[in-house]
Amino acid sequence: MLFLILSILCSVTVGVIFKLGRNYSLTISQVVSWNYVMALLLCYFFFTPDLTMIDSTAPWEIYVPLGILLPTVFLFLAASIKHMGIVKTDAAQRLSLFIPILAAWLLFDEAFNSTKLVAFLIALPALLLILNKKTDNHNNNWIYPAVVLVGFGAIDILFKQIALATSLPFTTSLFITFGISLIVILAVAMYELIAKKATLKRNNLFFGAVVGLFNFGNILFYLKAHQAFAKNPSTVFAAMNMGVIIIGSLVGVLLFKEKLNTKNYIGLAFALIAIVLITFSQMAN
Repeated sequence: MLFLILSILCSVTVGVIFKLGRNYSLTISQVVSWNYVMALLLCYFFFTPDLTMIDSTAPWEIYVPLGILLPTVFLFLAASIKHMGIVKTDAAQRLSLFIPILAAWLLFDEAFNSTKLVAFLIALPALLLILNKKTDNHNNNWIYPAVVLVGFGAIDILFKQIALATSLPFTTSLFITFGISLIVILAVAMYELIAKKATLKRNNLFFGAVVGLFNFGNILFYLKAHQAFAKNPSTVFAAMNMGVIIIGSLVGVLLFKEKLNTKNYIGLAFALIAIVLITFSQMAN
């Protein structure tokens, strides 16, 4: 249970760091770049991936889009936290779990029972209620958590395809993906440095390294939690998603004074119910 709690805390901490970063005029592309530098180093020293196994037979058709998608969604994650807050961003990220489940049903003919159907029917209004916000001069900000939801759903599908499509250890695949992500985000950072005259700042290095540390910690402890609950993965699945929504909501409301209306609170409750139902449906399979 300790690993699960640590994974939840690391996940929420990433959001907190981005929220705090608003006060330091950060360049997000540089922060994300340093994040992947740190993640690569930690992945190499903790997981010791066997790089000699990497060759042309690896599923590069999955690695490349995944490597592009990861930093792209990370940029939208930071923007969503900035414009919509931790509560709504965490909720949108966790509700993305319904996308790979829906894909499994529509694309891979996986069984879809009545419990899953009810969960989906609850998840949709949950999302709409969570993202409900009074109209203002920035009424298009909902696009950020929407991209986070769809993006993380697509990432989950691609990670599942990696597990099915290759004999390479997952940790080696993770190292390759992080490497591609670093190349992509470095290209974005270089463009901003050259075309937009952005400057290198120590704050970006510091925040990026800390984000990378907790981002990697989230993955490391999540994998260890699955090892500890090897016979009951649904426990990890449910606790992780519900834990992040609950703790993220508490942090957003209590620490950052994020304003939520009644519809937002109802949406969060619906989201938790939907996650519980989808977990029960997975246990039944």
